[in-house]
Amino acid sequence: MANFSKSNVPQFSVEVYQNEYLPEGGREVNAIVTVTSTGGGTTGGVPLSGATARVPGQAPKAAVVIMVDCSGSMDYPPTKMRNARDATAAAIDTLRDGTSFAVVDGTHVAREVYPGNGRLAVADARTRAQAKGALRALKAGGGTAIGTWLRLADRLLGAADVSIRHGILLTDGRNEHEAPEDLRAALESCAGRFTCDARGVGTDWEVKEVTAIASALLGTADIVADPAGLAADFTHMMENAMGKEVADVALRLWTPVGVEITFVKQVAPTVVDLTGRRTEVGPRAGDYPTGSWGDESRDYHVCVTVPQAGIGQEMLACRASLVLPDPSGGAPQTLSQGLVRAVWTEDMVASTSINPQVAHYTGQAELAQVIQQGLDARKSGDFDGATAKLGRAVQLASVSGNEDTAKLLSKVVDVVDAATGTVRLKAKVADADEMTLETRSTKTVRVKK
Repeated sequence: MANFSKSNVPQFSVEVYQNEYLPEGGREVNAIVTVTSTGGGTTGGVPLSGATARVPGQAPKAAVVIMVDCSGSMDYPPTKMRNARDATAAAIDTLRDGTSFAVVDGTHVAREVYPGNGRLAVADARTRAQAKGALRALKAGGGTAIGTWLRLADRLLGAADVSIRHGILLTDGRNEHEAPEDLRAALESCAGRFTCDARGVGTDWEVKEVTAIASALLGTADIVADPAGLAADFTHMMENAMGKEVADVALRLWTPVGVEITFVKQVAPTVVDLTGRRTEVGPRAGDYPTGSWGDESRDYHVCVTVPQAGIGQEMLACRASLVLPDPSGGAPQTLSQGLVRAVWTEDMVASTSINPQVAHYTGQAELAQVIQQGLDARKSGDFDGATAKLGRAVQLASVSGNEDTAKLLSKVVDVVDAATGTVRLKAKVADADEMTLETRSTKTVRVKK
């Protein structure tokens, strides 16, 4: 076998973890599909064609739009706007040469700060310096209409002849100057066209708005409670964006006649429900978007319902493939695939055993859910309900070894016994601590080896 350098042969691999054994009458099959990309991208050695083609060792074409909240609240305190300018400058410094980019000033309207005139600049020493100089024009004043920022980013990115399109969005307040349906419509319009990381700075923004943006656009969401931390966070975000090599990869699930998809969720590194994002691609096959990939690994929980069958029978319940669309409209490239099986047995030990990966991620998904429910109950004054839900969250975090979430929970509740989930709500909780727990509630840990 020939040896190739890492930059020559990027690869995707798919591994399926499941207990394929069902009891007589059993119909639900659960599997964890682990997808890993190595070598900077993911083609399994198959040459990319068309707009996504790249020369071995050469970075793919990418475009990034940075959207900075410049509403009036960014002046309280005045250091917040200065920190936002410094963070944007740090992100610009992190751009790889040849990357197309733009900076957008976001208020109740969206305005191009650099380079302007509906164009993108190409990153080099000169344009980076020009862009950082243009940041002096970022001044606080006006309202907040995030949908307009996203639509402008979409127009700018859509005009670029690139394979990777990415946005970075910073806000410090609620989306008060457009209707909620306007933001939803903008997200629906932008979904699948570019990915976007969203950040909330301070504690006056709405967690559900920021996390909804990141979820819809397959990016990350986080809180930067102290504006002084923005530069480091923006640098890290841009480094991750520059590490993406392949976009528009889809998880394609094919099922035989009689099998139905119950749900599809990304469960690591964060929980994202993809069930409603299916695109039909042929008889009994559908694609679920996964966004852009660099060197990384993600886990997906696939649950299907199979027809009843007798003891001793077995069937292919689902075929999971990673596919890359052909920009010229031809057949997509299959990068890797794995099989989900169903086998009916009278061996009760085999059929009642829960696969460790499935059990772990079922718990992680429940952990994210009960944190949200607990915090919502706390906000509504249902303290008994909040105590029960957050106690269950403490228990799940302890069992799964999710130490980061356990630490965040300890800022909101006093833990009496983690093993049983016995907790007391804290009388006073800092806004930043509660918002950090809510924002990061969907972050998961991998299965213990």
